[in-house]
Amino acid sequence: MKKHAVITGGANGIGESAVRIFIREDYRVTILDIDSEAGSKLSQALGDDVLFIKCDMANEEMIKKSFSKAIAHFGEISILVNNVGIVIYGTVTTTTSEDWDLNMNINLKSYFLCSKEAIPSMQKIGKGVIINVSSVQAYISQSSVAAYTTGKTALLGLTRSIAVDYSPNIRCVAICPSTIDTPMLQRAIKESPNPQAVLDECNNMHLLERIGTADEVGELIVFAASDKGGFMTGQAIRVDGGIGIKVAGSKQD
Repeated sequence: MKKHAVITGGANGIGESAVRIFIREDYRVTILDIDSEAGSKLSQALGDDVLFIKCDMANEEMIKKSFSKAIAHFGEISILVNNVGIVIYGTVTTTTSEDWDLNMNINLKSYFLCSKEAIPSMQKIGKGVIINVSSVQAYISQSSVAAYTTGKTALLGLTRSIAVDYSPNIRCVAICPSTIDTPMLQRAIKESPNPQAVLDECNNMHLLERIGTADEVGELIVFAASDKGGFMTGQAIRVDGGIGIKVAGSKQD
């Protein structure tokens, strides 16, 4: 019987890539996303093994109902990929309380709520894996992303807690990407005063002198969730092109 994976924020970007790769690897996949147009289009393109459910990940009641629908449709959950995320720019003094709460509700609380729904289902089948998509900004931070980097850092603690509390049958791993070519990044670049300069900066801040692809992250997610990644739990894995490890200094030949 095919395993059932639930992916939040699965209609676009990294989530969409993970959906496609899970389907390639013969899983059934439920997509939870607020983007009904993209989600419906993706599920129709991939066939009967994909279910799309529109869900506002800041709404606890919608999350509960969505998991009930997913389990009723495809059976108990083997894999949960907590991937949904937003970026709200601002420092501690410029971020409003409303924006702070929205960021935390989507980027952190939804991961807690979805895990809370998925874990009992995993326990019924005796095993499961939760993948939390964090960020390299759990380790380093750009300016004016106080709420975002705080939420992404907190996910590392949530990952450890789930791994400890539900071992040995349920694993939990955090994946920490850096700049990835997604629709969200493309929109941010286009809205900047000098898009080419921003793109060049994004490329050049990585040791590999390029940004990552959604498929590079998606492949890692599916590997970590599979039996091939079966000895990984409680850890954070950076997929970041080497960003943040080089310090300035003279080059010696």
